Amino acid sequence: QFFNSSINSQREMAAANRSSVTEFILAGLTEHPGLQLPLFFLFLGIYVVTVVGNLVMIVLIGLSSRLHTPMYYFLSSLSFIDLCQSTVITLKMLVSFVTEKNTISYPACMTQLFFFLVFVISECHMLAVMAYDRYVAICNPLLYNVTMSYRLCSCMVAGVYVMGLTGATAHTGCMLRVLFCKADVINHYLCDLFPLLELSCSSTYINEVVVLCFSAFNILTPILTILSSYIFIISSILHIRSTEGRSKAFSTCSCHITAVAIFFGSAAFMYLQPSSVSSMDQGKVSSVFYTIIVPMLNPLIYSLRNKDVKIAFNKILEKRCFL
Repeated sequence: QFFNSSINSQREMAAANRSSVTEFILAGLTEHPGLQLPLFFLFLGIYVVTVVGNLVMIVLIGLSSRLHTPMYYFLSSLSFIDLCQSTVITLKMLVSFVTEKNTISYPACMTQLFFFLVFVISECHMLAVMAYDRYVAICNPLLYNVTMSYRLCSCMVAGVYVMGLTGATAHTGCMLRVLFCKADVINHYLCDLFPLLELSCSSTYINEVVVLCFSAFNILTPILTILSSYIFIISSILHIRSTEGRSKAFSTCSCHITAVAIFFGSAAFMYLQPSSVSSMDQGKVSSVFYTIIVPMLNPLIYSLRNKDVKIAFNKILEKRCFL
């Protein structure tokens, strides 16, 4: 009887420890009070530009028949992902700049983690899909319309979101089994995997295995797809004899290459550097690029350097002015 009561008391203590953390404190980007208000207006401006830019891109592609091609179909999906990703992260960040204590409840933290992972993983695979689209367009131009059919494009976009949901469900499900006892300060401005795992007072072995397996698939697969696609693209471009033909082929890929370089470059700087206090602070700045800056830059990159988008935008403006 004494043994049973001891086991029950241990279970009660474990349950109490598990439920002791009902909310977390986000450390944020900086602890300097004087920077809070300037950062609030800075990121508010970035968020407004992100929302307007991505919404304009989605509406423009939907309204302009000139842009009803696989390339712009994927671009509209990328804009939707960027818009959602920025909303998931930036709104909470803006609130943190104007509140004394930057807290987030346990359910809200897990929800933010889930949707953040959905859209980050989806963006990785969407960039790979767009690279494959450019490969077909340049290496097999005569078969492009047949190969990149509406059905195939729809299946590829659906597959992107399925992979995002699958990865996010696996990571968040494993995070829900982690015990958080006393430490509740997340050294980040959002609920991310590694900062949360650092607060765990239970074994994180399963989480680490899941992170390793899914990272190998969700990072290496898109990168290998992008690299192999551009190897074939460059090879095909070099076989083009005319200088004008080469420059035109390169121009169709330049926007995508820029977006890929910024996204994967900043993400690599965040996750592939040594773990230390200074590198974590640098990691926060780096993560701002691929979580907040990249969603703002993508519509600018694809609009300012794209003749089709400019022409479609001007035509719609002319129609509105005429009406």
